[in-house]
Amino acid sequence: MNGFLAWIPLLPLLGFLILTSLPLLTQREPSQKLVSRIGVGSVGLSAVLVFSLTFSTFLGNPNTVLTLSAWEWVRVSELQLGFTFYVDWLTLVMLMIITGVGFLIHLYSAGYMREDPDFRRYFSYLNLFVCAMLILVMADNLVLLYLGWEGVGLCSYLLIGFWYKDAANGAAAQKAFIVTRIGDTAMAIGLFLLFFEFSTLNIPQLIAATENPGVNTQTVTIAMLLLLGGAVGKSAQIPLQTWLPDAMAGPTPVSALIHAATMVTAGVYLIARMHPLYQLSETAMLAVAIVGALTLLISGFSAIAQSDIKRVLAYSTISQIGYMFLALGVGAWSGAVFHLMTHAFFKALLFLSAGSVILSVHHEQNIFAMGGLYRKIPFTFICFAIGCACLAALPFTSGFYSKDSILLSAYEYHQGGNLLWLAGLLGALVTGIYSFRVLFLTFFGSEGSASSHCKDANNTAMTLPLGILAVLALFGGMLYPPLQGVFGAAGDKPHSWFIEAIAIAMPLIGLFIAWRMFLYEKKMGEQHSPIMKFWLSGWHFDALYDRVLVKPFKVITALNRKDIIDSIYKGTASLSAQLNNALSSSQNGQIRWYLATFVAGSILFLALLVAL
Repeated sequence: MNGFLAWIPLLPLLGFLILTSLPLLTQREPSQKLVSRIGVGSVGLSAVLVFSLTFSTFLGNPNTVLTLSAWEWVRVSELQLGFTFYVDWLTLVMLMIITGVGFLIHLYSAGYMREDPDFRRYFSYLNLFVCAMLILVMADNLVLLYLGWEGVGLCSYLLIGFWYKDAANGAAAQKAFIVTRIGDTAMAIGLFLLFFEFSTLNIPQLIAATENPGVNTQTVTIAMLLLLGGAVGKSAQIPLQTWLPDAMAGPTPVSALIHAATMVTAGVYLIARMHPLYQLSETAMLAVAIVGALTLLISGFSAIAQSDIKRVLAYSTISQIGYMFLALGVGAWSGAVFHLMTHAFFKALLFLSAGSVILSVHHEQNIFAMGGLYRKIPFTFICFAIGCACLAALPFTSGFYSKDSILLSAYEYHQGGNLLWLAGLLGALVTGIYSFRVLFLTFFGSEGSASSHCKDANNTAMTLPLGILAVLALFGGMLYPPLQGVFGAAGDKPHSWFIEAIAIAMPLIGLFIAWRMFLYEKKMGEQHSPIMKFWLSGWHFDALYDRVLVKPFKVITALNRKDIIDSIYKGTASLSAQLNNALSSSQNGQIRWYLATFVAGSILFLALLVAL
């Protein structure tokens, strides 16, 4: 089966290359049917290979490890890196999410984007993204992982700004690219430190080196904090979370694939993959947990105040990834990966359902302009309701099982006292509120201005993925026992019924609050209160960064426009030109001048010798 590994990322890459070159080869734009078959089919074939690998090799044998070395990539002194793929249970879970959920989103896109004139360009970008993401999770060394890391960042930029004729979309793409570069720079420095300490960037060798008693834990701590910086940027965690809400400028299926199910979980994968190194540093582990706890609360409260249906889901994504970081920080590795998987199911379902809502109400995204839609688009309503129930972690949904395992592990973690557990509980309450707030305002109550002309926009290509994701979101909790093979059965210790009861009660209380406020009493005026305005702005992080970072930078660039900076370089160039002219004038072709210069120079030289 090792030989099949290369084809998993290669098939989407071939799809990208074919879709990009087709107009050049055929001298005309290919049909949407052909583009769909290539774009959807390439990812579908990758998914077939992944699931074949799962059932034939890994099922029942979770300790299996497969490697495939394509070629030697780098050999410089001690640095030896191959273009090598490494697949274990953790990699396999990510592969199933990327190709499985990715295939469903590609299929949905074939129906959602059918009226877009840039249909081929869309699928070529999407295929390239899947290829880069697969390389990221299959890499056996951190440099190859970094190649995939930067590749998904590029594709994210291209897809956020897909409708580039709108200047706001281009600005959102630039913002995402620049903000994530901050984290990527920190990550690159962390890789240098790891190589300095271990003389390798091969992931299995780094993990094996953690058993060496002579490891410098201070260097490892700094390196892990720098890698955390990279994870914070890519996974939109505090303080680099501001790019993700604006990234909703891209097509909705892009939000489902890149900004919910796959790319934004790359930071979670990075920390989970390097967890033996993180375990060497309590400081780094605590930092991961604190980042997650703060993020899940701040973004959760922000989601309560949003009026754009996609921005609600964007902030909820940031918050749920915060739960994954919290789990990683308290050592609940399997719980973090489990929540990553269930989140991919129900958040992809929510985004795709939101896409169907947006198309049905003619591209309206304001939930206050909706209402009463459950009668007009019943299938979309059922799918969205299932997604909200899973997001809120109502009992017996997949979200309940994964979030419950995180909260119980946080309760066991004593380094942060009970503050981390309390943060997780409060986050569960807030999640219940904003999940059902968006459900009630969109589908219940009186009809808004957009609801009156609502017409179900679903077609077969859109309905089938929604149905499959709804089933996975409801019953994905059954997949937890096999996933314990990733890190072992951590987090499965017995707990008191009281702790379990509190974890179950929080989302139910949140549901009741949402029903009371937004459906029963219809307190829409609360949207204009100072605290709601504060949450609506994302806690003014953008304003803070604008004042502290952006405006000072603009002042410096304004100086340049006034030629104050350029005048330094222009003055240097002018001085050089004048010196050149002065020296050139001495080359006049007159022998007497040359002789006189020679004699004067010789006398000056002799005088210096006598003086010394």
